[in-house]
Amino acid sequence: MTTLTVWWREGCALCDELLEELSPWAAARGLAVEVRDVDEDATAKRRYGLRVPVVVVDGATACFGRLDLDELERLLAGRP
Repeated sequence: MTTLTVWWREGCALCDELLEELSPWAAARGLAVEVRDVDEDATAKRRYGLRVPVVVVDGATACFGRLDLDELERLLAGRP
């Protein structure tokens, strides 16, 4: 099963908005969503900084800031 990782930050309204949009979309496709706090991971904090929320699919950044369903679909195409 493919997991969508969402790098998130406490108190981030944009993060909450993205999760509200992403969760039903992912559930309808049988995809798991893992929410990770960027401030609790030094590597992620260096990589993404203030660009949260970030959606990552199997190590590839699909989108940041706003949900890009077209890019998610492109990255997921052909995956088992």
